[in-house]
Amino acid sequence: MTESPRTPESPAPRLALITGASRGLGAALAEALGGSGWHVIALARTTGALEELDDRIQAKGGSATLVPVDITNDDAMRQICLSIHQRWGKVDLWAHPAVHVPPLAPAGHIAAKDWDKTLATTLRATGTLIPMIEPLLRASAQGTALFFDDAAWHEGEGTSKFFGAYGAAKAGQIALARAWQAENAALGPARAPRVLIDTPAPMPTATRGRFFPGEDATQLTPCADEAKRLLGLIG
Repeated sequence: MTESPRTPESPAPRLALITGASRGLGAALAEALGGSGWHVIALARTTGALEELDDRIQAKGGSATLVPVDITNDDAMRQICLSIHQRWGKVDLWAHPAVHVPPLAPAGHIAAKDWDKTLATTLRATGTLIPMIEPLLRASAQGTALFFDDAAWHEGEGTSKFFGAYGAAKAGQIALARAWQAENAALGPARAPRVLIDTPAPMPTATRGRFFPGEDATQLTPCADEAKRLLGLIG
C-alpha cells in the first residue's frame, strides 16, 4: 500500500474502500470522497491511473492509500483486508464499481475466456469480497456497502442483445447484493452494515463507449456529477 501524506494534527477521517477506483465512476467517487474529508483506500490494477487519482485527491486537500491489485486474487485481497484491520480497524464505506467488460457478442459466440474473466471479476470476486469486508464494515458505527446496477443491458437502451455475458454476470452480482441487503435489513443497523444499490445515469465512460460507439457523449451525465449525487446518498 502507498499512502499519500496527511498532516499529523488532522482528525481521523472516515475511511472509504473503493474496489475499481482507477477510472470512470470509481475514480470520480474516490476524488469526491477524498475532497470531502474521507481517506480513500483505492484499489485497481493500473498503478499509473491510481497515481493520477492520488494527485487529484491531494490537490483537493485529501489523502489516499493506493493499492494496485487484481481483486480476483483471493490471497492478495485477504491480506489487504487484514492490513486495513491492523492499520485502521474498520471501513466506513465500501464502494464496488469494479467489473470486467467482455466484447459484446451473440450468446452462441461468447468465448470461454471472456466468460471466465467476466464471471471471475464481476460476480465471483463480489462473492468472495463480501465476507472479507463485512467485518470491517461491522466495526464502523455507520458501515455502508454501495453497489452499482447498470441500465445499459436491461432498461431503456433499446435491446439487450449481445449483452449476454456482461448482463448475466452483472445480474448475478446485483442479485447477491440484494440478498445481502435483505439479510442485513432483517438484522438491523446495530448489527449489520447498510447495503445500498444504485443505478447511475449513463455516463461518458470507457465502458459506455464500448457498449454504444458513436454515441453523443455530450448528452451523458458527467461522472463527477454522479459522484456528487452519490455523496448525498451515502450521507
